[in-house]
Amino acid sequence: MINQRRRLFAGVAAVALVATAGFVVATRSGDSGTPRGNTAAAAEASGSLTDAQKVVRKREVNVLLVQRSNAVLHGDMKSFLAAVDPAQSTLVARQRTLFVNLRKFDFASLRYSLADERKTAALTEKYGPTTFSTRLMMRYQLTGLDASPVQTDLGYAFVKRDGRWIIVADNAIDGTLSRDGHRQPWDFKEIAVVRRGKVVVVVDKSEVALGNKIAQSSEGAIAAVRRHWPRPWSGAVMVVAVPEARVMATVWSTGTGTGTGWTVAAKAVTLYDGEPLATKTTPPVGSRIVVNPSVRKNLDQDLLVHEMTHVATVPIGYLAPVWLVEGIAEYVRCHAIEDDPHWTVDPYRKAVRTKYLPSLKVLPGQKEFDVDGDKSYGQSWWATEYVASKVGVKGMASLYTDLAVHGTSPAAYESIIRKHTGETSTQLAAAVRKFKG
Repeated sequence: MINQRRRLFAGVAAVALVATAGFVVATRSGDSGTPRGNTAAAAEASGSLTDAQKVVRKREVNVLLVQRSNAVLHGDMKSFLAAVDPAQSTLVARQRTLFVNLRKFDFASLRYSLADERKTAALTEKYGPTTFSTRLMMRYQLTGLDASPVQTDLGYAFVKRDGRWIIVADNAIDGTLSRDGHRQPWDFKEIAVVRRGKVVVVVDKSEVALGNKIAQSSEGAIAAVRRHWPRPWSGAVMVVAVPEARVMATVWSTGTGTGTGWTVAAKAVTLYDGEPLATKTTPPVGSRIVVNPSVRKNLDQDLLVHEMTHVATVPIGYLAPVWLVEGIAEYVRCHAIEDDPHWTVDPYRKAVRTKYLPSLKVLPGQKEFDVDGDKSYGQSWWATEYVASKVGVKGMASLYTDLAVHGTSPAAYESIIRKHTGETSTQLAAAVRKFKG
């Protein structure tokens, strides 16, 4: 039996390309493939390209990228590795592992394309003036998981040798890429992918037994979310529980704040289809649950319930306030715990009433979460319990939906709060502080 205190509090702080050497894709500059003049060749050799020559380069490299995406979809490792510099054994080995990992997923679609050039002096000095370092876009859809395609960025460097482009670096410009996106589960050591119903669990190749255990817990967590969240949800989810801490660039400890135990145990990483570095203006496509490597072998089901509530609610919209986003996840988690007559959240309830409510002046925002996570999670849960007691669970879900879609400004936020609760946000905070539950 899981320790009660651990069970009650485990989820509180949880929130939140393409090689066998020898064959190289052959492309030549120019629209017709005819030999070019000495001027064009000299310009390319010096790295001083005109805009027209850059258009040709983009077309040539995109041809290579199409071949690589097709190689993944059709299981052709030789074609995937064909454009990797054969002189770099470490790079070839890393790309081979990437191919093996990608083939373990069921891609409904996959496309790589060029984005923007990222000139890097160190790479040019190392590989010569034709070096082309650039962001790539990886747009893909996983069968049974993604309702529509999602997009992330990668960083590669290409060099032209003997009229052919080859990949010479696949990680040299990582620091300029999106924080969450470019370090995917398939980008490091070899993995195992465990499937159970609509659940996909990604673990280290040596930890299949752990993957099966997490998959089983995930099915129970999905059932709990469906019991306590009234809106439809397919239950399709990916849980990433690998030893590599860099996956999706998660920061596993805040390093600040006064709350006890303020270490992130897992988080739901939101996925979009669009420029990864741009301000998000469209609804999310979905989420992946990423587990802190240090807790992956002792993952509690109620922690998964919290994170899967995020997976169920995120596609609605991205404008809901953090107190309601996290409050609903805690609401579902706590009610799921009390589905079992042998468990209770009374200790947590008591802590919220005695320690966290007396100081509540405003419903917690990101600033409050950053300062004291424990308190902010507790206050957010209690605020959600209050809203559910006042307007019902379906009313609570309607409030979330309205805010997630239409909460575009402080004025809109206040109007929506008043419409659904009959109170201003200030009155709501005061009522939450007095609420006994």
